[in-house]
This record gives sequence, structure tokens and C-alpha cells, in this order.
Amino acid sequence: MATQHENYSLVSITKRVSVYPKSSSPQQLLSLSNLDRQCPILMYLVFFYNPSHALKNLSINTVFSSLKSSLEETLSAWYPVAGRLTLNPSDGKLDLWCNNGGAILVEAVTQVKISELGDLSEYNEFHEKLVFKPSFNGNFSDMPLLVAQVTRFGCGGYSVGVGTSHSLFDGPAVFDFLRAWASNTTVIGSTGLDHQQHKPVHDRGTLLACMRSQPASAKLGKNPNSVSRVAAIDHLYLLIKQAARDWNHVSDGKLGGQKLSHTGSSNQDNYVLKTFHLSVSMIESLKRKIFREKRGSLPCSSFEVVAAHLWKARTKALGLRKERMVCLQFAVDTRTKMVPPLPQGFSGNAYVLASIALTAGELEEESHESLIERIKEAKNSVTTDYVCAYMEALEAPQTSLPPLKELTLVSDWTRMPFHKVNFLHGEAAFVSPLVPPITQVAYFMHSPTESRSIDVRIGLLPQTLTAFSHHFLTNMQ
Repeated sequence: MATQHENYSLVSITKRVSVYPKSSSPQQLLSLSNLDRQCPILMYLVFFYNPSHALKNLSINTVFSSLKSSLEETLSAWYPVAGRLTLNPSDGKLDLWCNNGGAILVEAVTQVKISELGDLSEYNEFHEKLVFKPSFNGNFSDMPLLVAQVTRFGCGGYSVGVGTSHSLFDGPAVFDFLRAWASNTTVIGSTGLDHQQHKPVHDRGTLLACMRSQPASAKLGKNPNSVSRVAAIDHLYLLIKQAARDWNHVSDGKLGGQKLSHTGSSNQDNYVLKTFHLSVSMIESLKRKIFREKRGSLPCSSFEVVAAHLWKARTKALGLRKERMVCLQFAVDTRTKMVPPLPQGFSGNAYVLASIALTAGELEEESHESLIERIKEAKNSVTTDYVCAYMEALEAPQTSLPPLKELTLVSDWTRMPFHKVNFLHGEAAFVSPLVPPITQVAYFMHSPTESRSIDVRIGLLPQTLTAFSHHFLTNMQ
């Protein structure tokens, strides 16, 4: 009899097919913006559906066939998803060839029970077996932009693991696509999100026009009098310079006040993914402690207060010297920030990073209330000029970042309730992102257990986990 550990390795792929649009569109080249070109890799989500009476009566073949036919229907409107990335011969940049090349859909089975995975909100290496990872030979034109795997568990529950190219979608766009796919699925009948969606707009015209119109003097904020200075790029450059100075002053086995071995642990593989559940009462408690004198509705969003608190907690846990520069960067959706705004249903990448920089000492002394005001100001700094200058800055050659532990990154998913995407029957028990390209990113996710509560998924260095947990959860009890 196989042990539970042995069962974990037993996920058997039983079927793999290419899925094409039901109604093919004429082949065409879709020009991408620089926001699309930043991270041309597959990003994965795993949807878990607990066993139910309705699901137990369904065969895996029925579920697979329904997902396949509904994907064919969905790809007709979302035709770039069936395409391939390609290098534009005129400038060598990535664009999207809408060639009806198809998506990949995989069927799999396992004897593992969902209950054996423990807390689904916590990352588990077994989750990696619930997605299909196509081999990549370095040629983007061979890489599908959508892969999906439906897995039936031994208990009768299911998972749907979906990988989508980040060059296709940002968070809101992938959420809209998955809602469209789920709404076409008729495994049992739709009980999830069913409100009217806007027709997808795949053309990046507004952002491309912005790129072409931006003067070269705004690149990287080179004009000190320009309103188009890109704080996120400026601050990142300063963090890299700080790291470079550290490497140039290595002595006595230390690097910038930190032991060399600790610097090595900044590698992606050494981060520990941890999820913190913040209930509504915990978030409100933190707000009340910050705004003691205020009455009525409090002057900040949950995102702003949690982001400020997380930045302070993470920096304190790192134990940095007071003169070290530290930085908070968070993603801002530019769909309504642009003038004119991007069209409703825009399906490309529309996020840029806003940024705040202080020294570790300044951050420790600064009040939560003051930090929240800085976050609001950083949000408001994202204008059409900022977006255009940001994309122009991305014209520079892109390289991998060195480990920058002083950089705190936050991505807000709270307006995207992925658990309500109903591929099967009812809401998902949990939707788990897999390891992101930058492991230290903190994702603020809409919790499936309580409305307005937040699940914070963050990558932490092992030696900071205990300290961060203490500092982060303080004032929330």
C-alpha cells in the first residue's frame, strides 16, 4: 500500500490535446506595448474544488470535454490567447502573432485527497504537479500562451491549474478571460460570477501611441524639471547602486553589514512562501489604532493600511542598518489613470509600479498615518505622463535584478475574486498562485472565507520568518 508521501508523486496525465478557436480569426500581428514585454513567461494559478455530490457523479472525461468545448468557444473572442509570441524582424522586440496556434489542455488523475494537502492557502510543492509546464527551448514562437490541466483527486474533488503568458494579460485581464471561459462551461450549471462582461479589446493602440509620443528627455527621468520622472525606475536604480557599493566593499566576510551567507540566501530558491489571513476585524483593529482620534469612516483603504504596515514589518524583520535605503513599490492599474482612459475590456498589461523610498531609520520612525499619505501620493503620481515615461524607460536593455532585500513589492489582487470563477460547481475552496518570478512579492488576495478579508501571500527569507510574523501580526489582534 502506497504511503501518503508516495501518493504525492502520483499525478498521472491521461490526455493532452491542443484546443483551437471554434471560429478562427484571420491571422494578424498584434503589436505589444513595453508593459507586455517585461515578463514573457507563464504565470500559474491552481483552482481547488472540494468533492461534492454533484462532482462525484461526474466522470473526468465529462469534465474534460466540457472544459475543452467551452475553451474553444472562448478562444473565438479571445483569439490572441491561441497565438504565439514572435520577434518583430524590424526591431527585434516581442510581438504577438495571432495564428490560431492553439492552447494546451491536459487531463490528469491522482489518488491523493484534497484534504491530505492540508491548508490550501499555504503553498505546497505538490501544487506544482497540478499544472502543465511545457518545455521551453528558448524559442517563444513554440511556446503556447495558455496551458491548463484538470486533475481529479481520489476524493472526487478537482483542481484546474491554469498557466497564462504575462505578455498576454495582467491580473484583471486574466480574471476577465477566466470568467469568460467559466461562463461558457456547462459541467453542472453556472453558479459563480455571471454579470455581464465587456467585449475584450486586444489592441494596445492607446499605450503604443503613448510610447511614440514620449520625448526622449523623459527617459529614466533625465530631465529634473519634468513632471514625468519615473520614481519606480529612479528608486530601483538607486537600490542597485547601493547593492553595487556593497559588493565593492566586501571585507571581513561581511557585505553591507550583513554576513555573506545571508546574501546568498536572497536567491529565489531559498525564500519561504507564507500566507497570512487578515480578517476584517484584524484590519479594522489596525485602522483604529492608527487613527485613534478619527470618528466615522476612516480615511484610508484596506490596501493602504496593510501595505504600510507590511513595509514596516518586513524592513524591521530584516534588521537593516538605519542608513540603508529601503523602498516600497506597488502595482497601480492605469486603466482609469490614463487620459483618455483605456477602453473597457482592455485585455493587455496596464500596470506600472508606484514607489516610495526612505532610509530604514526614517521608515522605523515614520508613523503609519504618514506612510499611508505617502502611499496615496504615490498612487496619485501615476498620470498619463508617468505611464508614458515608464514605458519609455523600459526601452532600455532589460536584465535580471540582483537580490534586493531592501525592496518590498506589493501586488493587489483584492478586486479579483478568483475563487468565484466557477469552472465546475460552486466557488473554488481556494485559488493558489504558484511561485512568482520575484518570490518576495506580497500578493494581497481576496479571501474566499470572509468578504473584505485579505490573504497576504509573501516570500520571506527563512531567517526573517519568525520576526516578520511577530511584527506583522502585532497591532492586529
